[in-house]
Amino acid sequence: MEPANFLRQYPALLLILLTLVVAEGLWRRVHGGRYPWKQTGATFAVWVGQVASNALFRPLLAVVFMWAWQHRLFTIQLDAFGIVALFVVLEFQYYWFHRLSHRIRWLWATHSVHHSSETIVLSSAIRLGWTGALSGAWLFWLPLVFAGFHPAAVFAMLAANLLYQFFLHTGAVPGLGVIEKIFNTPANHRIHHSAEERHLDRNFGGVLILFDRMFGTYLAEDATPARYGIAGQEISHNPLAIALGEWIAMGRDFRAADNWRGRMRALISAP
Repeated sequence: MEPANFLRQYPALLLILLTLVVAEGLWRRVHGGRYPWKQTGATFAVWVGQVASNALFRPLLAVVFMWAWQHRLFTIQLDAFGIVALFVVLEFQYYWFHRLSHRIRWLWATHSVHHSSETIVLSSAIRLGWTGALSGAWLFWLPLVFAGFHPAAVFAMLAANLLYQFFLHTGAVPGLGVIEKIFNTPANHRIHHSAEERHLDRNFGGVLILFDRMFGTYLAEDATPARYGIAGQEISHNPLAIALGEWIAMGRDFRAADNWRGRMRALISAP
């Protein structure tokens, strides 16, 4: 889809997503669950900051990615084969970006924002960090451009991947049987967001769950998790604390270290 066509359809897409959020709220009401209004308010405040951050860094990243395009190794045509290849390669990159974001504190400082919701509802999907450009998330997509995929195609595919993941953040959809073994689903993603010890660091896929099965990080939903959020961390509804709390904690640990090995550990060790 051409970017202009996507932008023209964006208001309709936004309306659909908001309708689904309202429908989920009604579903929770019918099933005796309270809707997390404070969490959702904080999420939208964080989302506004994330949009502003993206707008600030987009021109600089555009320069970097167009430079990579000018120095690409090949030119990969976006025919049927090229689109499938881009989907698979980006899914592979996303798996490792996501997995490493749970294992390297520098990356986790941005990604932890997404895990700070105490309840999994659709709006949780847009609770994203402000510091992706600083932590270097974009470095995972740069090799795709060097390989020969146009930057616009890479980011369109990434946007489609993330849009799919919007629908994973809900308790309203039960397990889907054999589909769980191939695709990421709400049940698989509930395990990923669980704060229970047996569920930690599982199910990192975007659209597919195949790389989790391949690399040993897949776990089927055994029961609906009792706790969400970040293990060992208190819940906050302060947007600044949500967006910057882990960076502040990491900086505190960096300053407290008494040698450079300790300082580097504070930045890159597992959170």
